[in-house]
Amino acid sequence: MTAISPLAPKSFPDMPVIAGIRLASHACGVRYAGRTDLLLVEMDKGTSAAGVFTRSLTASAPVEWCRTAVAKGSARALVVNSGNANAFTGSVGVASVRRTVESASALMGCKDSEVYIASTGTIGVRLPDEKITAALADVRAKLQPGNWRDAAQAIMTTDTYPKGATRTAVIDGTTVIINGIAKGAGMIAPDMATMLSYVFTDAALPSGVLQDLLGKGVDRSFNAITVDSDTSTSDTLMLFATGKAGNTVIKDAKDKRLADFKAKLFDLLLDLALQVVKDGEGATKFVTIHVTGAAGKRAARTIGMAIANSPLVKTAIAGEDANWGRVVMAVGKAGEKANRDRLSIRMGGVLVADKGEIAAGYDEAPVTAHFKGQDIVIEVDVGVGKGRSTVYTCDLTHAYIDINGSYRT
Repeated sequence: MTAISPLAPKSFPDMPVIAGIRLASHACGVRYAGRTDLLLVEMDKGTSAAGVFTRSLTASAPVEWCRTAVAKGSARALVVNSGNANAFTGSVGVASVRRTVESASALMGCKDSEVYIASTGTIGVRLPDEKITAALADVRAKLQPGNWRDAAQAIMTTDTYPKGATRTAVIDGTTVIINGIAKGAGMIAPDMATMLSYVFTDAALPSGVLQDLLGKGVDRSFNAITVDSDTSTSDTLMLFATGKAGNTVIKDAKDKRLADFKAKLFDLLLDLALQVVKDGEGATKFVTIHVTGAAGKRAARTIGMAIANSPLVKTAIAGEDANWGRVVMAVGKAGEKANRDRLSIRMGGVLVADKGEIAAGYDEAPVTAHFKGQDIVIEVDVGVGKGRSTVYTCDLTHAYIDINGSYRT
């Protein structure tokens, strides 16, 4: 069994029941032996839905199904399996999704478009969907309102711990709950979403508002993280709202009455995203990179990601080597405007490089001490404008090779 990441939270959060949501997990043997690999979520009638998905041009069949279904804005069921991504499986994969959708919709008594499917695991292998459809009735019989930890556990692949987060917010005087789960440890460089993440609330909000909020929230959370620069074929982030809280229905995402909900939702999304980074395959250090002085926000993000994705930067961090020259390299290769002679770099709050050269009086001892810790902070000002961005990553250790070199075996 893989050791739990040293960056893992001390415990899974105590997540309350959300009215209109029931969950169950099951072991149906898609790939893994002796563990759950199927999640079923049933949602009450009237649940609204929103989603963002991978921009990968080799997106999986489940992603393509969900993209189409979410346009209807309604949800009654979510079916997720781990161990097999049902990606790059051609017409066979499409047929597999169709069979699972039809089985679930018949069982739940809902429209096909109200069923969402997701698969995560090995790419290019036929999904034995007959194991899933055969188990659905038994799984439905186990549905309960509060199985959040079990749900998060069922969708794991190389994850070392289940990921969950919860918040409460107030909408026009009514308290609402937001719960979320996520999975992900490798193939993490999201582009519009994360590997798999599902957020549920009892708020009464239409799908259009949910979609607007989710699109904005993902930019500062899941799209600001990277483990290995690789974007999955299966990236899916969805938000479901049952409406059971009974709050005033607000039809504009910019309405000030949604300010607290928006803030708490964004905070929850960032929490889940950072849990994914902290479970990066083989990770021992969590890295925050602040970029300022860029030509614009997008330029700052690009520079931040160039640093975060650099194998040289990441291995230096793993080796506790305060090699700021590698950061200089990464800034230069990013392809965005940067002024070499105005560039400054801080590590652990210590100025290490300034005005195009090593900082005057630089003492590496406190920086080396900082690199021996688990939380590493790198600050870069590129000296050309006011653009800023923060991105998050982890170090790159030999364990990453060990995990991925034997992933299929």
